Amino acid sequence: MKIAVIGPIPRDTITTHKGEVIKKYGCVTHPAIGISKLLDETDTVVPISNVHRKDHQPIVELFKPFNNIDVSGLNSTGDQGTIIELKFIDQNNRIEKQLTNMTPIRPDHVANHLDSDCFVFVPITDFEIELDTLKYIKSNSKAMVVFDAHGPTTYVNETCDRLRQYWKDKSDWLPYIDVLKMNLEESLCCWFDMDYNDASFYDENNTAHLDEFAAWVLEKGVTYLYVTLDSRGCALYMKEDGAIAKTFINSVPVEDVVDTTGCGDSFAGGLAFGFTAFNDPVKAAQYANVLGARRTQGIGFDVFRSLEETDAIIQNIY
Repeated sequence: MKIAVIGPIPRDTITTHKGEVIKKYGCVTHPAIGISKLLDETDTVVPISNVHRKDHQPIVELFKPFNNIDVSGLNSTGDQGTIIELKFIDQNNRIEKQLTNMTPIRPDHVANHLDSDCFVFVPITDFEIELDTLKYIKSNSKAMVVFDAHGPTTYVNETCDRLRQYWKDKSDWLPYIDVLKMNLEESLCCWFDMDYNDASFYDENNTAHLDEFAAWVLEKGVTYLYVTLDSRGCALYMKEDGAIAKTFINSVPVEDVVDTTGCGDSFAGGLAFGFTAFNDPVKAAQYANVLGARRTQGIGFDVFRSLEETDAIIQNIY
């Protein structure tokens, strides 16, 4: 198996809800390493990202302990990567600053990896992935495309604040996405055109729109839609015999949350592994839930488990 993980590898400074300050490389690193631990050494994970020159070698060193991670997708030619500051005000909500921006991922950045079984996109801002890249993959590869909606529902303003926005051109993107993943807040940003600068618009119980929204997404060409609902689990929408089928997959409970940064990215990675290994949407959600839950359990990558250990968690929960 070969899975490509595409997006930024930001230099993160994170202040947790407990006041602890963490500095590490984020985003793509979480699903790449999480998937790596589930695959055999004969399988391959390819992180594809544009980074600063000064970060290139440290990121290579970060991936070095994982023999099945191919670092040839890292590119620092343009010396343009991502630097982010996150300050959590509670377990799930945070104030975000993005100080520098990655060069967008173009078709030439993925051209050497068209033999991948799956491309999982984890953008965190709206300009990081070019639509032509998805079109290029679909025209030249049989790979499944998993896409996280976090990117197109987020923008950076002139003072470097990362804010929510309405995904205006989603109709152009959806025909090139097989599996679309988002959280509940992002689903609101996809369905309702409103002012998102006021965080009070978000209500974790506001799920009445999901069925109608999901039907629209699936009509546009997406095969599977996953909407994560924090600690409750995730809703899966797909078509069966021409009708919309909805399945709810319970979350993996955790006792103590250390850091939620990268949970969504890890969830997307679990989907990519589940579909590539089993082509089963429910099983994919179970792996996604485990990787997302495990991400909360520490600040390092030792939180992720081997396939045998992960399967034991799935057996116990599901």
